[in-house]
Amino acid sequence: MKTAFEIIHEHAEEGAALRRRFLADCASVLDAASRSMAKCLKSGGKILVCGNGGSAADAQHMTGELLGRFLMERPSLPAVALTVDTSTLTAVGNDYGYDDVFSRQVSGLGRAGDVLVAFSTSGNSANVVRAIEAARNAGMTVVGLTGKGGGRMAGMCDYLLDVPHAHTPLIQEMHEACMHLLCQLIDHYLFENAQALSEGPKGA
Repeated sequence: MKTAFEIIHEHAEEGAALRRRFLADCASVLDAASRSMAKCLKSGGKILVCGNGGSAADAQHMTGELLGRFLMERPSLPAVALTVDTSTLTAVGNDYGYDDVFSRQVSGLGRAGDVLVAFSTSGNSANVVRAIEAARNAGMTVVGLTGKGGGRMAGMCDYLLDVPHAHTPLIQEMHEACMHLLCQLIDHYLFENAQALSEGPKGA
């Protein structure tokens, strides 16, 4: 049986190695996704975000950073967490089923040019997959954060950030890092380096 300190050390070491490897490997995707999101916001669009459980908290965290602020003082950026309206969630869940709690909101709120950010550690959450399908039908761009190979979401996203690991807590920790970097890079491209939005992405 492992001791508590062995559990802590193992988690820390595995998480640190995964963080270094994953963020290096996905740097170009993070850059491209953030550029797309910045262009969306610059042109008057909005960002919709969804996920279940811990991923619902990530969705709300992300919109809080965009509507409030991240690291700099700047205007509020339009973003909606599809996880917070309990009346809508329960009405749609009751009338249509839980699989449609996000897709109905995407259909009503999403417009061509908007962005959907979809969190699912497995890539197989039915309500997230349906939200992506609704976003596609609306002409939206999709940024997916997944793990374990990406599941059903792997072939559905314009930008896929798939954490190459099977341990859900570590996947969620990497999603948190990606979310923070997306917010920082959106601010970078909108308010620090706006000229770069009209240029092609640079090599990582």
